Amino acid sequence: MAYFQSKPVAGRHFLQIPGPTNVPDRVLRAMDNPTMDHRGPDFGKMGKALLEKVRHVFKTEGPVVIYPASGTGAWEAALTNTLSPGDRVLMCETGWFAHLWHEMAGRLGIVTDFVKTDWRRGADVAQIEQRLREDKAHAIKAVCVVHNETSTGCTSRIDEVRKAIDAAGHPALLLVDTISSLGSIDYRHDEWGVDVTVAGSQKGLMLPPGLSFNAISAKALKASETAKLPRSFWDWKPMLAANATGYFPYTPATNLLYGLDAAVDMLMEEGLDNVFARHDRHAEATRRAVRHWGFEIQCEEPRHYSSSLTAVRLPEGQSANGLRATILEKFNMSLGNGLGQLNDRVFRIGHLGDFGDLQLIGTLGGVEMGLRAAGVPHKAGGVQAAMDYLGGNA
Repeated sequence: MAYFQSKPVAGRHFLQIPGPTNVPDRVLRAMDNPTMDHRGPDFGKMGKALLEKVRHVFKTEGPVVIYPASGTGAWEAALTNTLSPGDRVLMCETGWFAHLWHEMAGRLGIVTDFVKTDWRRGADVAQIEQRLREDKAHAIKAVCVVHNETSTGCTSRIDEVRKAIDAAGHPALLLVDTISSLGSIDYRHDEWGVDVTVAGSQKGLMLPPGLSFNAISAKALKASETAKLPRSFWDWKPMLAANATGYFPYTPATNLLYGLDAAVDMLMEEGLDNVFARHDRHAEATRRAVRHWGFEIQCEEPRHYSSSLTAVRLPEGQSANGLRATILEKFNMSLGNGLGQLNDRVFRIGHLGDFGDLQLIGTLGGVEMGLRAAGVPHKAGGVQAAMDYLGGNA
């Protein structure tokens, strides 16, 4: 079976969750090449060139390691390579995925200080600075922040987090999750002084799930020399040793690497600044549609608006899950569900990856038709509001 659907439906399925995203045909064709010998000379040439090329997406001169895993694996690699049992870290509960990273840290034997938010804005930079200033003994070894919280549509200002750490005069490492922002929202590993950047393949990088990444600073590499958390598969040391010649210490996801090579080429050909501007336009058009319908955007702070996705709050008494089910059934489109405390309260529109104006208008059209079909009170014309914006902002 090439593709599973519960019933035959004409037309292409609209996958508008905030990841995995739609995979471009060019990337699919690249992955369709025959698998090569991952110990042969051709693989070494490809691997070395790709490991160099992917640095440009992270905006780093340092190494980037690639694991055959989901982003959750990259979370674990970031923690286990830099920390020891009993170490303290400062984390920010900006949403569901920050919560899950916090849970992982606890299971690994890390002590966490958790900065709470209302899930309607990004990381509280003032609280981060205050907690670090209070930590006179420098017991906090790392600050962990999710750049773009996929559950809420809120983006944290990593440049401001770095300034807060520096203003406190604190030596803590900065670990950042960019799983739903890399390749979609401006991100600067070196410039912002990030020590470990965590990423995954299935969102802005336009690939299927299956690759995860750590971009690593010199400070993080130094910390890995004394870190005591157990690690084997996730250990940077054998990865970096093998990567020096383009190879991996164990069998890599060869065909996904073919796809990654094509995806990075696509990003570079469009130009990262143009990619980010395209995502910004689509996010603003979506927000205009949502406001016209009469709904709240989950993110309350405009400076923290996400350009990868928009989480939409339905009025009290309306079921976001029911709306999503109606849209899937009638219009063959998948939207993101609410996670954790936002279950059945919000739905999420993904507008990231290989995505153009017409796909956005089709997506918003599906939502507006779904609102009518599900009997959710709204003001018609949100799609027109988005078209009016896009028409004047090419």
